[in-house]
Parts: sequence; structure tokens; C-alpha cells
Amino acid sequence: MTLYERVADLPLVVDRVEFEQHERDTSSGFTRVTTEVVLHGDGEVGRGEDVTYDEDDQRALPDLDADLAGEYAFDEFSTTLGERNLFPTGPGRDDFREYRRWGFESAALDLALRQADRDLPGVLDRDPEPVRFVASTNLGDPPTTDRVERWLDHDPTLEFKLDANPEWDAELVADLAETGAVQVVDVKAQYGEAEVNQPPDADLYRVVREGLPDALVEDPAVTDETMAVLEAASERVTWDAPIHGVESVEALPFEPDWLNVKPSRFGSVASLFETLEYCDRRGIQTYGGGQFELGVGRGQIQLLAALFYPDAPNDVAPKRYNDPEPTAGLPRSPLDAPAPDDVVGFRWER
Repeated sequence: MTLYERVADLPLVVDRVEFEQHERDTSSGFTRVTTEVVLHGDGEVGRGEDVTYDEDDQRALPDLDADLAGEYAFDEFSTTLGERNLFPTGPGRDDFREYRRWGFESAALDLALRQADRDLPGVLDRDPEPVRFVASTNLGDPPTTDRVERWLDHDPTLEFKLDANPEWDAELVADLAETGAVQVVDVKAQYGEAEVNQPPDADLYRVVREGLPDALVEDPAVTDETMAVLEAASERVTWDAPIHGVESVEALPFEPDWLNVKPSRFGSVASLFETLEYCDRRGIQTYGGGQFELGVGRGQIQLLAALFYPDAPNDVAPKRYNDPEPTAGLPRSPLDAPAPDDVVGFRWER
């Protein structure tokens, strides 16, 4: 039985849909807005989180006439979502359609499991394990190691996923290497027309490849010039933004050893589970990624990490790691595996 077959036939009753919005400043210098999708049905409540980045898209979501009430199998509800336009206006980017669908699908999976008095680990027959996580941040403008050093003063064992830019030089990278804490460097060249996208930069890739010889290099652009740099470290090249299903993995310029799995990019539970099984068969290592979740979505991606890639450099740190500065009382990596009573439906209620 496939992973998806274990959840596809779960009965699901939806009575109504509500939306709850969240807002918070982040360590990356922008204000994050997300919306929890709240499905009510048969006396239970299921929750998911729409992590669309366009604020106008988020503000418009409560105006959606969802009209999703009914009785379904979970797979039928998923099919219904795939046929609907879930944006009253927009979206700001085409891939946000998958982000929003994931918000509804994750809420529906949570609700279906709760209505069946089940939880995701039990249905999938997998035991959650402690979750290693990294802190994700950029280094400011101009880039310095100050932010990394402040976090390490707070927790000397903390590891990092860092956003690089063309201003990184060999001296900065050498200082980062001395910390021994950098696990992933995101060069952000796979974001198309998005504001965060960066052009191909063979010099930057070379500095990172040589100066941080154990770090994964995420989302480089592939050109004749950059391939000359990337081939020497192909086992450390990993992909995030392009990955939204098995076909997108097969379309990569070479078979990867690593992939960043962000559930919201897949849109559907079926696509996510199919890709996880594909990676397992092919020996492709995976790690979890986050989207600055402010609500229930953070616990959901942490739960998936606990079930599928607990020992990887997961970008699923507790939400407070996205605050501009460290604060007292932050949990340290790894997060303890959830106790049975901590997981209800599709939620890790930490």
C-alpha cells in the first residue's frame, strides 16, 4: 500500500470554512502574513495554513466563497480542490496556487483524521523521531557574520541555512567556515520572476563550494559556466524552488543526491507522498523546508520531518527562530520526538 492509499479513502465531512490571519515581523526583514484555513465538520475542526507570500492575496482570502460543504472521501475532496479557483483575486504568482491548495488539503487531512479518531503517524505506520533543525537567515546588507555570531552566543550548537548573495567573498565565507555551523547555502537562482531571484554567478558558487566544503548548495542556476563549478561538488547540489512533484525531480539537469521538501510547493498530499516514495526508492536524501509559517503549518512540517527525514538539516526551526533577534527559552535542536498524546490528526501540538 502506498502512503497516499493509506489516507485517500478516509471519510471527510465538511460543514463550513473559516479563515484566521496571522502577521509577524521576521529575521529576513519583512512582515509575514499567513492565513489558517479552518474546516469545520461533524463536530471536529481541521486546520491548515496558506503560506502564499503576496500580502494582497492573503488579505483577499477571507472573501473567497469556498462552497466546500459536503461528504467526501479525502481523495475526492483533493480532486475538488484541484478543480477550483481558490483566489478571489490574483494570484501574485502562479505557484501560489499550490501554496493555497496545500493550506486547504492539509486542513482537510487534519479534519479527516480527527473525524476518524486517528493520527498521521498511526495511519502511515511510521514512528516519529527527534527532529534536527537549522536556523535560516540572511546576513544583512552588507553581509557580515554578526547575525550568526549573535545566534551562536545564544546557542553554540545551533546550525544554519544561509541565503547567499553576490557580495559574499572568500573572507566572509572563511569566517563562516570557522564556526563549523553552516549546513546549507541557498544561492536562490531558481525563483524565476520573484523578487528574491538571483542571476547565475559562477564566482559565488566557487567561493561557496571551496570555502564551505561540507555545506549543501541549494538552487544554483545551471549554465555552461556554472556547471564547470557545480560538477566538482554535484553530490552537494540540492534543489528547492523547482521541486513540486516527481516530474520536476526527473526534469533536473542531473539526478540529485539531496532535495529540499517544502510541502506547500506540492499542493496536494498525493504529490508530496508520491515524491517522498520516489526519493526513497532512488536513494535521494531529503530535508524539510519552511515558508515562515506563523500558525499550525509549522507544526505540520515539523511532524513530516519527524516521520520522513528527522536527521537531516531541516529548515523547520520553531517559529520564534524567525524573529529578528534571539530570545530566551528557545528550544534547541533536536526537537524531542512527539509523544503519542502530542499528535492529534495532522498536528504536532507542541
